[in-house]
Amino acid sequence: MNSVVILGLIVLVFVFILIGIPVYISLGLAGACSLAALSLVTGTPQAWLVIPQSVYNGIGYSPLLAIPFYVLAGEIMNRGGITDKLIKLALLVIGRLPASLGQANIVASMFFGGITGSAQADTSCIGGILIPAMVKEGYSPEQSVGITASSSTCGPIIPPSIMMVVYGVTVNASIGALFMGGAVPGIMIGFGLMAAVAIMDRKEHFPRRTEKLSGEEKLKTLREGLLPLGMPVIIVGGIMTGVFTATEAGAAAVVYSLFASVFVMKTVKIKDLWPMLLQSATMSGTILMIISCAKIFSYGLSALQMSQILGDLFLSITRSPYIFFLLVNILLLIMGMFMDGSAAVIILAPILAPIAAELGISTVHFGVVMVLNLVIGAGTPPMGACLFIACKIAGISVERGSRGILPYIIAEVVVLMIVTYIPPLVTFLPQILGYSV
Repeated sequence: MNSVVILGLIVLVFVFILIGIPVYISLGLAGACSLAALSLVTGTPQAWLVIPQSVYNGIGYSPLLAIPFYVLAGEIMNRGGITDKLIKLALLVIGRLPASLGQANIVASMFFGGITGSAQADTSCIGGILIPAMVKEGYSPEQSVGITASSSTCGPIIPPSIMMVVYGVTVNASIGALFMGGAVPGIMIGFGLMAAVAIMDRKEHFPRRTEKLSGEEKLKTLREGLLPLGMPVIIVGGIMTGVFTATEAGAAAVVYSLFASVFVMKTVKIKDLWPMLLQSATMSGTILMIISCAKIFSYGLSALQMSQILGDLFLSITRSPYIFFLLVNILLLIMGMFMDGSAAVIILAPILAPIAAELGISTVHFGVVMVLNLVIGAGTPPMGACLFIACKIAGISVERGSRGILPYIIAEVVVLMIVTYIPPLVTFLPQILGYSV
């Protein structure tokens, strides 16, 4: 009986999202329905009383303060004109390689991911500049969308990562260990996409940049581009050396971004801070509303014993961690296509992480694989958020964009499989730094 109710509730969430109801409202409504079902199944009318408690518990963890800090730091740096500077630095790094603008798009996303930790922000900021530039240079709109939306995957994997903060809070894992665990896979995703662009260049014959920069222009580009990259250095370096926790690193990133934008680059004025604070509050509030409403839904599913049902299902199919990971990858890729990644983490991590631990899988390794799956899903049709954003910028249909992104999704899935089945790629760096994985 419980399994039928749970399946119906999950379908209900997807129905709400597909008909256009905002994600947080969809989760809240489904959560209320889950509590109503719990009352009927168990005969406990008091189930409704957990709604305010679940909302508070969903966002009442101090480590979640890292989210508004990272959002604000990214907003300050982006308003300070860092996107253009990072793109120029990426072009300098790539030089005159074949498909240079496409390759620079990926490198810029890797740089940008170390500042914002959000795939959607990456697609909006990088895509807003590079998609029109790529089309103007001779890339097809489909390929421009495909490269941009897929490269946004690097954002939530390369530290810092908002989704890893949510995962760490949800399963009580070290956020610092998760950040360090994502560093190598994030770089691997970037290199995998660059290889895919090089392969596609043989078929598409992408334009190749021919202009040369003078020594003075190169020095200026390097100087202006390296300043924004000081922020991820502070975040990662502070966490690696034990000077900061992940939350404190977010606060330090805000201070650095203010100093760099207001006093060094002088691209932000004090009067600009209020609009940036409002925008950051709106973005952070959206994320935290999704988390809090997902917590209601998660509570209802847990009370209906979804953890036990799903655990028994997986363990009845296999006790092999390899097959378990294959099944989980398929599930999470599908979830990522339809649902916000943070919401999916809140709902599924408490259910799947204990099963993974029972099979001897590291909590940190599982968390990185989980986040990687969900962000790949965010670029995958039919409803990947990053794909929608990139297609809107390019002015093409999602169907056309889907054709362009397919080769790059394949490259990402190949990297996903490598990271999934070679755990040291995730765990060796946190272990070197003394984290428990």
